[in-house]
Amino acid sequence: MLAGQLYDPSDPELSRMRVKARKLARRYNQTDEDEEKRQKEILRELLPNSKELPALQAPVWFDYGCNTTFGKFSGANFHFTCLDVCPVHIGDNVLIGPNVTLATPMHPMLPEERNVRKRDDGSLYNLEYARPITIENDCWLASDVVVCGGVTIGEGSVIGAGSVVTRSIPPHSLAVGNPCRVIRRITEEDRMEKKAGGEEA
Repeated sequence: MLAGQLYDPSDPELSRMRVKARKLARRYNQTDEDEEKRQKEILRELLPNSKELPALQAPVWFDYGCNTTFGKFSGANFHFTCLDVCPVHIGDNVLIGPNVTLATPMHPMLPEERNVRKRDDGSLYNLEYARPITIENDCWLASDVVVCGGVTIGEGSVIGAGSVVTRSIPPHSLAVGNPCRVIRRITEEDRMEKKAGGEEA
C-alpha cells in the first residue's frame, strides 16, 4: 500500500489500523478547545510519526494517522480530512483552511479492475492504490481545497479557495481553480507594506 501498488483495503491489519485512527479522531472531535492536555494525548497516539503536534481545529478525520507527518507550527481549521493511505508530509508553517481534503487513494480507471470482487468464501473486496502528497514549508491552502494523490505543493505557495489540485505546483506560486493552475509567482511586490492599507495596527 505504502509503495503505491494495488492492495486490498479489507486486509484485517489495515482494517484494524483504520478503526483505531477513526476512533481516535472521534475522541479528539469530542474534546473542547480548553482541553489542551487531552487533545495532545490523543494526537500523540493518532499521529505517532509527527515530530511536532499540529494545531487542529476539530472536527478532523484520518484514514490511518500514522502515515501523516506535520512539521513545526502547522495546523488545520475545521473539517480537515486526510486520507493517508500513502504518506502525507506537511512541512513547517503550513496553514490549512476549513474543509480541506488531502486524498492519496486512487482507483483503477477500468471498471473490471475497480469493481467489487467476490472471494471463494463469498466475502467481497476490491483493489485500490495510492500516491503520496507533499505540502512543503510555508504554504497556505485556503478554504475547501482538495489535493489529489501524487501532488507536491512547492514551498511558499498559496492555493486559492475551492481549488482542486491534480498536478504539482512549483514553489512560490499563487494557484487557483478546478483543475488548479498557477496564476503567477509570489514576489516581494506582495508584501503587505507595499499595499495600501497594509500597515500593521
